[in-house]
Amino acid sequence: MEVMDKRSIPALLLLPAGLLLTNLAGRAPAVVEKIYSRSIYPHIGRLLSTATGCFPFSLAEVLVSGALLAAIIIFFLAVRLLVKEKNRLWKRLANYFIALLFAAGLLYLVFNLLWGLNYYREPLSAALGLDTRPATAAELEALCRHLLARANSLRLQVAENSGGVMLLSGGRENVFTSAAVGFDRAAELFPQLGGHYGKAKKVLFSELLSYAGITGIYFPFTGEANVNNTIPDYMLPAAVCHEMAHQRGFAREDEANYLAYLACKLHPDPDFQYSGILLAVIHATGAVRRADPQRSILLTSLYGEGVLRDLADWSAFWRQYEGPVEDISREINNSYLKANRQADGVLSYNRMVSLLLAEFRQRQE
Repeated sequence: MEVMDKRSIPALLLLPAGLLLTNLAGRAPAVVEKIYSRSIYPHIGRLLSTATGCFPFSLAEVLVSGALLAAIIIFFLAVRLLVKEKNRLWKRLANYFIALLFAAGLLYLVFNLLWGLNYYREPLSAALGLDTRPATAAELEALCRHLLARANSLRLQVAENSGGVMLLSGGRENVFTSAAVGFDRAAELFPQLGGHYGKAKKVLFSELLSYAGITGIYFPFTGEANVNNTIPDYMLPAAVCHEMAHQRGFAREDEANYLAYLACKLHPDPDFQYSGILLAVIHATGAVRRADPQRSILLTSLYGEGVLRDLADWSAFWRQYEGPVEDISREINNSYLKANRQADGVLSYNRMVSLLLAEFRQRQE
């Protein structure tokens, strides 16, 4: 590619085109909801995930690994070429810069067309008719009491290992094969959650995800819900359902968390039900702790022994992976979420509590 010849112009327009598309989408969530999220995306998501579902491994993991390797090779080849052709250095650099802009623009545009526009759809609360007005500390406490009572009850229905920590009675593989049952039941309340999609997949390099502080990744280019397979049993069903919620077109983290809770709650297996309620407990009690530490202390007597053991194990699990990799990953994820109109960044995961509260209010009325 020669520097700024006519063939370079379309390449340079791809990134602005993608930015224009997302800017327009952000101004018209009702249009995105009706035309893209409810009409176009379900066909894309089902087709992609069904096609890649034929592979027993994560195709996304293979593609990302291959892309990283290719990028390293190309970088060293480019440096070598630039050193050899010093007289054409600036021209070569300009060509590489144009090629990089083309790749970035193409990836960004395709990302949005395949899935990313779902960030700009209407809020899930509107679709479900949930009132997400700000909560009082008393409301948060009432929600936590309700969730903890349910968690304690469900904890008595699940198995545990020799250390007293929850154990999946049906095995971990059963989680991946049966998770869709919860979404099928949830689809009776909200049809957008139904339909056939490829099942979630275990990531081969799950240990790396743990060091990055990640429980799963949805990969829009293959339609795969990828899950960290090192996470403990009690959180695996919720993690799988979270990524499957993304797969169904719900891009915002708070909404994916709530839908994971909903799919788990409606699943016939107590293992799923407990995992979903434990996810809700973690987020809701965290919200109380931030809003009113004194109320949080009052809740400590409500935790059942089994729930306490699982939460202690959850904390211990992540402590072993703490370090600079997790910090860097958190910052990257934070920037990614903010770039996609989730102004709270990684804190948007915690906004799940607004949806839990809205559901709780609805049931109280």
